[in-house]
Amino acid sequence: MSAPSPIVQSSVFQQFYALTKPRVIQLIVFCALIGMVLAVPGMPSWAQVQVALVACLGIWLVAGAAAAFNCIVEKGIDAKMKRTAWRPTAKGELGNRQTLLFSAALCGVGSSLLYFWVNPLTMWLTFATFIGYAVVYTVILKPLTPQNIVIGGASGAMPPVLGWAALTNNVGPEALILFLIIFLWTPPHFWALALYRVEDYRKSGLPMLPVTHGNEFTRLMVLLYTFILFAACLLPYVYGMSGWIYLVAAVVLSFGFCLYAYWLWRDYSDELARKTFRFSLIHLSALFAALLVDHYVLG
Repeated sequence: MSAPSPIVQSSVFQQFYALTKPRVIQLIVFCALIGMVLAVPGMPSWAQVQVALVACLGIWLVAGAAAAFNCIVEKGIDAKMKRTAWRPTAKGELGNRQTLLFSAALCGVGSSLLYFWVNPLTMWLTFATFIGYAVVYTVILKPLTPQNIVIGGASGAMPPVLGWAALTNNVGPEALILFLIIFLWTPPHFWALALYRVEDYRKSGLPMLPVTHGNEFTRLMVLLYTFILFAACLLPYVYGMSGWIYLVAAVVLSFGFCLYAYWLWRDYSDELARKTFRFSLIHLSALFAALLVDHYVLG
């Protein structure tokens, strides 16, 4: 008779690291970096590279602090959902006091780096994003309205604005265009996830759109948002921020997202909703990567 497999206990470091939601933070920092790159004509100087590195670190720390605070507020909800039940706060591996101190430390260090080594504007914008996500979205909007992800998406759309401010000490129209793209991308991205996780959200008591308005209405909203997003993704080219490389990528990627949304609307399945959610991640990452390539090849 074989011996039972030992239970693997995460290290304290792994538990705290998990609180920062690393995969989400990677996308946030990547989008902020795109804002930094586009803010500088041509190749950046060594001084600008140094500022960009410090800004990326500061933004990562504050975003991680917001994620950790979110884990405190939602630990009861996380424990009811398969997707989040593994989080250290939901499992009881880390207490509220530990997590709150960790969040405060990350926010304090990150904000200090941004204020003293980058510029005060970037620090205040990043701190406002922390409040927007950790308090306005998590505490107020998420349990109150099915439009939570639409309104709260403003916080998630801020990274390129933060990046632009870090290198220019202002917020230009180009940064606001990037903000608009992420703002419009967020609802279809999250609603695709909510469609195949609807039972989890129903058990948690959160008023996500598939719970309050049903599967069919949510699928229609996903489709309509992808159409609007398609138009927004053309704005960098229309405004003169980018050239034909980005334009081709934007058309192909946005058409692909619309196609997935159309299939989802016409013939729903959980597997197709998963594929739509995964493609939405590819869409945003590849779209911003195309902006980066376009900037250096044609800029």
